[in-house]
Amino acid sequence: MKDKAYAKINLSLDVFNIRENGYHDLNSIMLPIQFFDELEINKASTDSFDCNRSYIRFNEHNSIVKMITILKERFDINDHYAIRLNKIIPTQAGLGGGTSDAAATLRIFERLYDLRLSKEEIIDICVKVGADVPFNYFNVPAVVKGIGDEIEPISIKKKYYVLLVKPRSGVSTKAAYEILDMEKCDHPDIEKLKNALINGDDIKGLLGNSLEQSALILNDEIREAKRKLSSYGIGEVLMSGSGSTVFSIAEDRASILYLYEQMKKEKYYVRFSETLNQNRV
Repeated sequence: MKDKAYAKINLSLDVFNIRENGYHDLNSIMLPIQFFDELEINKASTDSFDCNRSYIRFNEHNSIVKMITILKERFDINDHYAIRLNKIIPTQAGLGGGTSDAAATLRIFERLYDLRLSKEEIIDICVKVGADVPFNYFNVPAVVKGIGDEIEPISIKKKYYVLLVKPRSGVSTKAAYEILDMEKCDHPDIEKLKNALINGDDIKGLLGNSLEQSALILNDEIREAKRKLSSYGIGEVLMSGSGSTVFSIAEDRASILYLYEQMKKEKYYVRFSETLNQNRV
């Protein structure tokens, strides 16, 4: 069985509290975009893994393996699987590549075993793999809070086009959180941006990301990519998640395509995309 694992961008991300267990409380607006990995999982006599990227390891740290391990234990499953992953979303990019693969794994298992899960059960399973997995499961524009377990779908009035620009080196999410100074980092107004998206108002000046502070310290390439992208004055520019991808988002397709051609000359990894609008919640 096959499924598409869609990437996401954080249109705004506020990190505002550290819980006693070490988890951070988040408030974010996430948008799924038309950019995806392709995952296929079928029952087999023995476990096998095939991927188009040699650097992907199917060990206990792999998000697909983590999800399968959780599902086999939870539903007392003893089968083996032939797994094939066509990996397109770059790693350590802030685009939810690994978490989207885990979410796709759950959707495939639901069909394989006719699992009739409630929204609460889905979220409970997903957060055991990662904070972004519940959002990646539903793939709708949403305000995401807590540790990723509180999802408020929102209806986006306009369609947006997106240019993704990724520096060669990535950013460790763990390292980004470890050096985060919550008194000095950006704390965007999530509610104001949410209302602008719902009403179709201008989103200029409303985007923000608390983790940019850490990423710009950890990776000079992100700072330079953002500077170059911003210099064209096209759309709103922000880093997604914990980085290292920087994106520009605008309503005008031609402008983002022009930006694509210009940034391509700079030898970055670039990808043109658009927002994905579908309702799965």
